[in-house]
Amino acid sequence: MTTLRETTGHGARAIAPATLAQLRERDDAGRPAAPFTDEEGGAPLRCCLRRSVPGERIALVTYAPLRRWAARTGATPGAYDEQGPVFVHARECAGSVGEGHPFTNAHRVVRRYGADGRILGGRLAQEGSARFDAAFAEAFDDPAVALVHVRAVEYGCFLYEVRRTGDR
Repeated sequence: MTTLRETTGHGARAIAPATLAQLRERDDAGRPAAPFTDEEGGAPLRCCLRRSVPGERIALVTYAPLRRWAARTGATPGAYDEQGPVFVHARECAGSVGEGHPFTNAHRVVRRYGADGRILGGRLAQEGSARFDAAFAEAFDDPAVALVHVRAVEYGCFLYEVRRTGDR
């Protein structure tokens, strides 16, 4: 059996540094970022794929991950182009340094997209890394799947993406 890393090449992808710099100035809804001190901690940070700790400066910004991917690849997602809220550090951070799949402590949706940017389906991934590995393996067994988005079930928020090998 092929491993997830062999199939996808890169595993979980945080938001790219250049994109983060743009979002910290003006988000994908055209609004300026409004940084704040996270008093409680626990916000899922999409810049470094970890949870915030109390006292960190973060911002909640609007992000359109499929739109940005489509602009780079020439895909036309049409009505599937959506934007939503994501937490990021208010200033540049070290980025993602971990392996594996973050935020596996709850039910998530693994949503599949084709090279044209259209949704090809999805799967509920329950808590636990092994279950996420199975959901990704199932997704990438379909050659039409170009990338997947991992999203929170409760709010539908984008958490991170995983791409097929060779797609940078």
